[in-house]
Amino acid sequence: MRHNGRMLGVIGGSGFYTFFESDLRSIDVDTPYGRPSAAVAIGAVGEHEVAFLPRHGATHQFSAHTVPYRANMWALRKLGVRRVFAPCAVGSLDPVNGPGAVVVPDQLVDRTTGRADTYFDSGAVHVDFADPYCPTLRAAATGLPGVVDGGTMVVIQGPRFSTRAESRWFASAGFGLVNMTGYPEAVLARELEICYAAIALVTDLDAGIQAGDGVKAADVFAEFEKNMGAFKRLMRAAIGRVAAERTCTHCQPHTGVTLPVELP
Repeated sequence: MRHNGRMLGVIGGSGFYTFFESDLRSIDVDTPYGRPSAAVAIGAVGEHEVAFLPRHGATHQFSAHTVPYRANMWALRKLGVRRVFAPCAVGSLDPVNGPGAVVVPDQLVDRTTGRADTYFDSGAVHVDFADPYCPTLRAAATGLPGVVDGGTMVVIQGPRFSTRAESRWFASAGFGLVNMTGYPEAVLARELEICYAAIALVTDLDAGIQAGDGVKAADVFAEFEKNMGAFKRLMRAAIGRVAAERTCTHCQPHTGVTLPVELP
């Protein structure tokens, strides 16, 4: 497949299953790691061609710990995507950023277990990951009104939410957001030399941050749905601030070794 690498990607999170009013086309992609979560919808946002993939599938058939992360990222790169925005639902560990806030994290902490989180299944390879998110894409999003710039997102295994003790532990460590899908997406993007930035919509205050019954999935989905229109408009605005040509060198090259030989 011939491409110029200028296509942008958007990976939709919980409740974010469509992006375009009308798709230009929908593409089923095979990868060495199986099928991605869904067919990739190709559409336009302003002057940008954009590939949209719902992380959890078109009907939310994948839980956070069963999402085919390697297939998803590989499929996007195969289609020519080299820059990805990753909107996601998060719990807040800081009462200052309550439900409805939009945060663009600059760090993550991995607390997942057992997820396939690399394309390098053999050989001695080390991947630079001190700064997990693309500064160029982050700048495009944080330049928008009301968007919170920076914060650490701790990624938990799921599918359960945190206990109150875990929430308090995370908050005491200085983490600001808790999420279930931000890893291994970010590191897989780095291995494929794809610029990647998470854009987090706060749906709740995590269990240990306030009194009450704790986080419930129905409430998370309801809050996400309530904010979906505005969140999609914000995503389109961020895409509109991205230059036509990729100029970032932070996300490539990074390992000092040859990437997988079948890299699309």
